[in-house]
Amino acid sequence: MDRLVYTALSGLRSNMQAQASIANNIANASTVGYRSDRVTFDRMVLSGSPLDTRTLAAEETTDADRTAGTMIQTGRPLDVAVNGDAWISVQATDGTEAYTRRGDLNVAPSGVLETGDGFPVMGSGGPITVPPHQSISVANDGTVSIVPPGGDPGQPQVIDRIKLVSPKGSNTVKGLDNNLHVRGGGILPADLDATVQNGTLEQSNVNLTQALIDMIENQRSYEVQANLLKEAKQMDESTASLMRLPS
Repeated sequence: MDRLVYTALSGLRSNMQAQASIANNIANASTVGYRSDRVTFDRMVLSGSPLDTRTLAAEETTDADRTAGTMIQTGRPLDVAVNGDAWISVQATDGTEAYTRRGDLNVAPSGVLETGDGFPVMGSGGPITVPPHQSISVANDGTVSIVPPGGDPGQPQVIDRIKLVSPKGSNTVKGLDNNLHVRGGGILPADLDATVQNGTLEQSNVNLTQALIDMIENQRSYEVQANLLKEAKQMDESTASLMRLPS
């Protein structure tokens, strides 16, 4: 009986996490460069000891769908879409290096080049700081150039190059900040062959139709697990009634 109960409870917990991931995908369907959450369920393991039945667990591994989103032309100088499987290196809130496909860049009041969700963009030696300028541009290789106030537009000055990386062959995972991280820590080396498209943005890769289908299927699975608990309760009550002594 314990095994049935913990199987059902483990399934309910897994379905709740999957439902949260699906809801997060739907909420970010219009977020630039967003990679949809993907939840996979590992095989449930039962303890071999009959006395240790509470070790049953269904572990969920949350990662991201790595397929590219739709590219749209914006014409904005600081909008960049990364080509291929490359990612933009940013500084996470804990100071470590993370990676994103979000290319709607902005210059913060402090002068730091940031993504649309506020993460500083990394260059060759750390976060890129943009000095006062009258115009700014990003080349196909990620080089950031400016024209200083009163400067010659025909002679822009290079200030840094956006660090572009490829996670191919590395053990990376999507974090709660929607950025890619190296599992266990560490950083990825710069990919000098990576390129970007200027004046272009990559949209979210969330398929709303599929997300709604997944939500319905997950809800039905949740109901199955809930019915298992109900059946376990009825079986327990029936067993208990057999043990009662007649009055």
